[in-house]
This record gives sequence, structure tokens and C-alpha cells, in this order.
Amino acid sequence: MNPEIVKQQFLQAVEDQLQNNQPPETRQTLDRLKDLGYSESDAKLLIAQCIAVEFFHTVKDNQPYNNDRFINNLHHLPEFPQDE
Repeated sequence: MNPEIVKQQFLQAVEDQLQNNQPPETRQTLDRLKDLGYSESDAKLLIAQCIAVEFFHTVKDNQPYNNDRFINNLHHLPEFPQDE
């Protein structure tokens, strides 16, 4: 598995969420992080980490996507996303 390809896939998921405004918290988080001084690309990388947490829970733990955890992790950025 190529880490750069995986990173690009998560970033594409961020772009898809922004384009579809689904969930709206992704756009709100991007704007908030930019207001805090993060570049757009760095803010998207932080958001991608939240998507990665959800992806790995679905694969590793065979759990369904947890929207509440995802939104909670978005709200706490730039802190590292929590697995709980």
C-alpha cells in the first residue's frame, strides 16, 4: 500500500465533502482552521485525519461509520482526532 496514494484518497474525500457540503461541518471546520492561521492545504490534511479515523474503524474493527465521532473530531481540530 502506497502511503501517498492513501493520503490522496483521504484528501479526495475531503474535497468531495466540501463540494457536496455534506456534512456542512467539514466546510465550517475548514473555514475555522483557516481563520486560526492554517493554510487551506494544512487544514484539509487535518480534516483528512478525521476521515482516516472513521475509515480505519470500519476496516479494522468492522464498525459502521460513526458520524457523531467524526463531527466531534472535526470540532476539536487542530487537536489530533480521537479513536473513541
